[in-house]
Amino acid sequence: MTASATETDAHAREAQSRLAAAATGTVVSWHAERRPDVPAVVSAYGDRTFAELDANANRLARALRAAGLQAGDAIALVCRNRPEFAEVHQAAQRSGLRITPVNWHLTGAEMAYIVADCDAKAIVADVAFAEAVTEAVDGNDVVTVRLAVGGDIPGFSPYDETLAASSAEPLDTPALGRSMLYTSGTTGRPKGVDREVRPGGQTALYQRIFATADMAAGDVHLCTGPLYHAAPLSFSLALPLLHGMTVVLMDGWDAEETLRLVEKHKVTHTHVVPTMFHRLLALPDDVRARYDVSSLRHILHGAAPCPVDVKKRTIEWLGPVVYEYYAATEGGGTFVDSDEWMAKPGTVGKPTEEGVVRIEDDNGDELPAGEIGTVYLRASAQGRFRYYKDNEKTEASYHGDYFTVGDHGYLDEDGYLFLTGRIAELIISGGVNIYPAEVDAVLLTHPAVGDVGTIGVPDEEWGERVVAVVEPKPGVEPTPQLAEALIAFCREQLAHYKCPRTVEFVEQLPRHDNGKLYRRKLRDLFAG
Repeated sequence: MTASATETDAHAREAQSRLAAAATGTVVSWHAERRPDVPAVVSAYGDRTFAELDANANRLARALRAAGLQAGDAIALVCRNRPEFAEVHQAAQRSGLRITPVNWHLTGAEMAYIVADCDAKAIVADVAFAEAVTEAVDGNDVVTVRLAVGGDIPGFSPYDETLAASSAEPLDTPALGRSMLYTSGTTGRPKGVDREVRPGGQTALYQRIFATADMAAGDVHLCTGPLYHAAPLSFSLALPLLHGMTVVLMDGWDAEETLRLVEKHKVTHTHVVPTMFHRLLALPDDVRARYDVSSLRHILHGAAPCPVDVKKRTIEWLGPVVYEYYAATEGGGTFVDSDEWMAKPGTVGKPTEEGVVRIEDDNGDELPAGEIGTVYLRASAQGRFRYYKDNEKTEASYHGDYFTVGDHGYLDEDGYLFLTGRIAELIISGGVNIYPAEVDAVLLTHPAVGDVGTIGVPDEEWGERVVAVVEPKPGVEPTPQLAEALIAFCREQLAHYKCPRTVEFVEQLPRHDNGKLYRRKLRDLFAG
């Protein structure tokens, strides 16, 4: 056997061994045995080597089992981007627990609903959110284990003391856990998105991401978003740790800080949302030139369509290292690399396997190429999802094996998907459909615009009137003359019926912390 063949066999055996560990949720243990002193997590709240992360995950897993939690039980986590988040996540992964990270921006009452709805028997909470968390568990007799991270919370046991009293030895019977995240709840109460876990199963989308990312031990991933969101949790924590990468956690996103961290840690991979591209490009040229970002090999983005001009300029700046996917917490997806995207500007990618995307009209009939309709995605090969405790909503989301999250779009003649907007965001003016994302994309190219959100507001004559809500760039004065100039700018590039009738100015647009624009808040603000 040649040396190269021997090396190939060794790599194959190593990969098989790592996958076996992943099937029981103990892949961090696998890396800890081989690279114990390598940083696994780096953050403003402390760092962890793989050995430290593994030991603390074992301690917590043992403490939870000693407290009566068994495989299949639920744990809630309310925590900033700090090492303890990774420890709790890893403990759940190897204990067979269902973990629900909770958005720490929520009020106590909103948290209480999620903690109760997910049937959590344990909660780990960051002291920074003590007031809301205390309200969230008040009167909840199901949550019997309550641990406080980073300080004291009344009625909670100290996290560090609990771990110190527990053994770091591996569990005798590890079991693979899963995550259940909650939808944003923009059309009612949020719902838990639960999916069957099949050890070793990988969706076609994940396989495509693996192939392009070429993740390996020694690489460094920069986590730019809050870990309670699906994409950061999966792409910026779980997958990098699976491959033995170091994860650098940001606690709040800042454009220049991103560049500084990339240079400092020689970041190779990151996951972002489109608004981050826009704000990185808005930095002065001398600031962008100040940092060496040549280590970047794979920048993955999703969550919302990226304006064509913004993405084009990003690729021209950083090179063909930008990759995009379209998916949902519920499943999905499409994928596109930089070269493909440059040939198909504006696409969110091509389905990762045949038949995974279809476009339907209001009657449920499939539409031909080029026609706009509702985007349906085929359920993941890993199993159908369900909305926890809501069979009616689950079934309403499916057409056979397909489901929708409410996006409008079309497939072109080559099978590439283009999104035109959310159904809930569609503006109907004079009986004509207008997609606000199209107007946003034009206005973002104007030199005076820092951010923009286009909405429809009630109008007696037209049904709805198009209004562009603009956040001017720093130093730009929001004047009536600028508003007129922006309307004229739109009319040069769009059909007049799509253009805003009026422009309103705000100091800062309301955005979710995953980068998505909160259009409902804008509509509520300007509807009158």
